[in-house]
Amino acid sequence: MAMGTTYGCGSGDGSPSLLEPSGPPAPIAKFAYVANYASNNVSAYSIDGTSGALTPVPNSPFVAEIGPSGVAADPSGKFVYVVNLGSANVSGYSINATSGALTPVAGSPFAVGPAAFEVAVDPSGKFLYVPNENGANVSAFSINPTTGTLTPVLGSPFPVGSGSFPNAVAVDPSGRFLYVTSDLQLKDKFVFAFAINATSGALTPVAGSPFATGGCPEAVAVDPVGKFVYVVNVCDNNVSAYSINAASGALAPVAGSPFATGTVPYKVAVDPSGKFVYVANTGSNNVSAYSINATLGGLTPLAGSPFPTGTVPVGVAVDPSGKFAYVANNGSNNVSAYSLNATSGALTPVAGSPFAAGSSPQGVAVARQQ
Repeated sequence: MAMGTTYGCGSGDGSPSLLEPSGPPAPIAKFAYVANYASNNVSAYSIDGTSGALTPVPNSPFVAEIGPSGVAADPSGKFVYVVNLGSANVSGYSINATSGALTPVAGSPFAVGPAAFEVAVDPSGKFLYVPNENGANVSAFSINPTTGTLTPVLGSPFPVGSGSFPNAVAVDPSGRFLYVTSDLQLKDKFVFAFAINATSGALTPVAGSPFATGGCPEAVAVDPVGKFVYVVNVCDNNVSAYSINAASGALAPVAGSPFATGTVPYKVAVDPSGKFVYVANTGSNNVSAYSINATLGGLTPLAGSPFPTGTVPVGVAVDPSGKFAYVANNGSNNVSAYSLNATSGALTPVAGSPFAAGSSPQGVAVARQQ
């Protein structure tokens, strides 16, 4: 689907929540990156750790390939990866730890399949996955931890399903399971589940997969504990919620699912505490916010939800510390920034928001720093 024009039952972008294991100090949100679909570049910002305000880093924006749509940062905060829809490849960049500036990694860009909209990095930082909508498969790569260079995993790309249209992908926090949404033949709606080989990164279908969703599943996210999966259904204006079988990775709908969203929901994110879910609604220009039932996974709208955004919000990300949320507004060429109330989950615009981006911004990701 061409970005910057019409949003409906097509494919979208996403970036996975970056999770902090227990023990080490809390991560600091230092830099944010936005893929600008129409200007073929990546906007980079430094984040004010107190206010959440964004300031362009030196030499931003940075050149990408054709039609950058999805963006993800590795959990170490050393690398950023951008999937380029128009050129069917992934641009890899190293992050300057001081300035946030981007430098292409050796061998970049790396080829993927046709109609690739989104990219996800597993929580260990070992593997990267890209769903190829027109290839009915997922490209898998191993990540060189020193250089950031990508190497195809043996057996990649991995088939999703005959006639499937994989469009979004997320990895659970344990790195054991991969979830891929697919609008199969534009009538049967599914989320596919795969087990990830911890050594090789290879994918094996989970027993019982695929699992039914609502109409036009467009985005998927996993909570930071690895108990629940959330899938946005564009054509039904709702979000499906599932519990994860810890042993097998299989999904089961939670009570009350699906849960209503705004108009034309397009992207979903879970905050690092696992308490809140945020859905960007492209048709109603706002973000629906929910509290998560920690036992059952059900969603309850937060007081004040939905929260206003810019025009055509197509990407949403919560920073690793859980203090701020960022929304890429495709129609108004900017990024809305919010402070996140840790108790209520409510979003409050930060001073100076929204912040200018490139043309038709699509995906947004936050890089962590210790």
